[in-house]
Amino acid sequence: MSASSPNQNPNQLEQIVARQRQQQQRFKTGVNISYGVLLLALAFLFSGLEFNIGPIAITTISLDFVFIRERIGFIFGGVGLTIMLAILSISLACVLALLGALGRLSKFPPAYALSTFYISLIRGTPLLLQIIFFFLALPQLGIRLSGLTAGVLALGLNYGAYMTEIMRAGIQSVGIGQREAALAIGMTQSQIMRRIILPQAFRLVVPPIGNEFIAMLKDTSLISVTGFVWEILWRSQRVGRQSFRNLEALLMAALFYWIITIIFSAVQNRIEAYLGKGERNSGGMIH
Repeated sequence: MSASSPNQNPNQLEQIVARQRQQQQRFKTGVNISYGVLLLALAFLFSGLEFNIGPIAITTISLDFVFIRERIGFIFGGVGLTIMLAILSISLACVLALLGALGRLSKFPPAYALSTFYISLIRGTPLLLQIIFFFLALPQLGIRLSGLTAGVLALGLNYGAYMTEIMRAGIQSVGIGQREAALAIGMTQSQIMRRIILPQAFRLVVPPIGNEFIAMLKDTSLISVTGFVWEILWRSQRVGRQSFRNLEALLMAALFYWIITIIFSAVQNRIEAYLGKGERNSGGMIH
């Protein structure tokens, strides 16, 4: 009996692992089938078919595919500008968030007050108001900015205020023991921040910053209200109003935003997996 038990345990473990894999495979298959059904239902909804089921007449949505084929290239022309707006804005937001987080953690009263005032002001006013302010109010003061510059400033300032807390949490997550050890070997506060705290904090804040970037990709559409930046939504509104085909134009814009979001979400998942793998490897080396 005792001789056979060692052979039975590995078999039982293999069976458990096999069952788990089968369950995961069935789940993935079910999800894929569900996605397929949803896509078919969506295609049917916009198929333009008309038919009767007994006394009930059913009419699906009819789209002008000739208009879509002619105008999709023009709307697609705004994809690059939309992505560039988001990249420039998130870069500015990261810098402002880092400065805001350092100000919030500072023992210097003016720095703390300035960062707190900035966060309160920006988070206390709507993003759309901030965008319009840069386009309409600043010229009254003699400050004239290009559409791209004004849009980047508005988005960067807004997201920087919200991301400040993300940065602050990342900085505070670094253990105090590491700071004390660095002080013990003679490092200055600035050296500790640059060489020890910030590298570890950035690894922790990358996933939430990725979420903010994806949200910013969609919020770039708010800049279309100014009429000065020809991004995706502005282009779709223009061709839709000209041809009285707003449904088709807005659906194309929604499709482009959706595809962009899917692509960058996949990139974010890859980055998170890479960082998680690096963290596990570093943890194993420490132990």
